[in-house]
Amino acid sequence: MTASSQAQSMEPRGAALATLNAASAEDLKRHWTQWDAKPAYQLVRGPETGLVMVRGRTGGGGAPFNLGEATVTRATARLGTGEIGHAYCLGRDGQKAEIIAVFDALWQRDSELIETGVLAPLRAAAVAADQKCREETAATKVDFFTMVRGED
Repeated sequence: MTASSQAQSMEPRGAALATLNAASAEDLKRHWTQWDAKPAYQLVRGPETGLVMVRGRTGGGGAPFNLGEATVTRATARLGTGEIGHAYCLGRDGQKAEIIAVFDALWQRDSELIETGVLAPLRAAAVAADQKCREETAATKVDFFTMVRGED
């Protein structure tokens, strides 16, 4: 399941956060720098980096087991108008987590503005990148076939 199809099956805020998390840090920073009306905000928590345990299941349905640890950065931001946004993202990029938290808080204030100005372009970029990857993969596909030798 791709990030864009997974985001569509979630609740609206969860889908927005999934899209923000799937975006690259460079894309998020570009959208943030181009954002005209940057709100006044205060960091309530973080950005903080830590570890989470990743669990797996054998065959997708077996007993759970600890697969390993992943680095996660979290942040919480409060806008001057009172909305609180949260972010958890893989990796150590504190600025990415901070931007996601602010966009989450802005989404709560005016979801339509964030949907059209930030999320729609990020989703379009994700679909384009996925399509490019599929085309590159298809170009390397090898079709094997069996030739019959003799008259057996």
